[in-house]
Amino acid sequence: MHNRTIATVGICARNAENTIREAIESVLTQDFEKDCMELILVDDGSEDGTLSIIRFYASKADIEYRIFGGTRLGLSKARNVVVNNAKGDYIIWVDSDMILPTDHVRKQVEFMQNHPKVGLAGARFCGLPEKDLIVELQNLEWKAINHLAETNGSLNIPCAVCGGSVYRTEAIRQIGGFDEQIIGAGEDEELELRLTQAGWAIQKGTDTYFFERRKKTWKAMWKQFFWYGYGAHLLFHHNKRRVKPSQVLDPLSLSCVAYRLTGRKIAFMLIIQYLFKRIAWCFGFLDAHLHGYGHNPHR
Repeated sequence: MHNRTIATVGICARNAENTIREAIESVLTQDFEKDCMELILVDDGSEDGTLSIIRFYASKADIEYRIFGGTRLGLSKARNVVVNNAKGDYIIWVDSDMILPTDHVRKQVEFMQNHPKVGLAGARFCGLPEKDLIVELQNLEWKAINHLAETNGSLNIPCAVCGGSVYRTEAIRQIGGFDEQIIGAGEDEELELRLTQAGWAIQKGTDTYFFERRKKTWKAMWKQFFWYGYGAHLLFHHNKRRVKPSQVLDPLSLSCVAYRLTGRKIAFMLIIQYLFKRIAWCFGFLDAHLHGYGHNPHR
């Protein structure tokens, strides 16, 4: 048994050649002790240069690293590769379009050390400013959500986002890891539910932030939320989903909060964007229902 706290950083990536560089670099520049960190990278059958980039950057790492994959697994199975091979007391998940501030790993580990009954602790989104309307709207949305989460403890925003979150390795293994039957998104939400049922506490947001590259086209956003809806079908089918497909906040309230925080009138365009995403979600859910859950959702 080791006496030091070990942190595993897990990155599962697919077709992410445009963003994976920044994600890996942000892990390698963490101020956490390098000999107490490991990086596990899983390439989920990328068809672009993602795997080559992973190999290049990992070879320059001054922390222990391992690379898996190269074949299409699906997100749940890819995450379980990390879970099954992690040496760390905690697993911090980094999405391929994320950038961590240098203190992210340290602060998430410190939080878990101070809260031994917590099985999962989320972090807060922070958008990167870009001169792009679609990106700006997504940043405004999460600025409003973060504000509401900080000022309203009863706000029903699910913690179920792997990216940026820290999971207690013992807790994940205790409940058998991620459900590999789930195709599409929703694997994190389902795991969160089972953690709660097993008696672990969930912290919806620490004071730790991470940055994320937003989708830049309506097509990319449609594909993302179609995928979310597709994955949610299994959760509803097994009565495992606790959040309604309309989600938690009405778009007008969200727009008003964003406007009060920024004074920017474009905040009211969040209503259009929000409805667009909900429609994509519903189409994804319907697609899984009509075609039989388990066919390829073209992700």
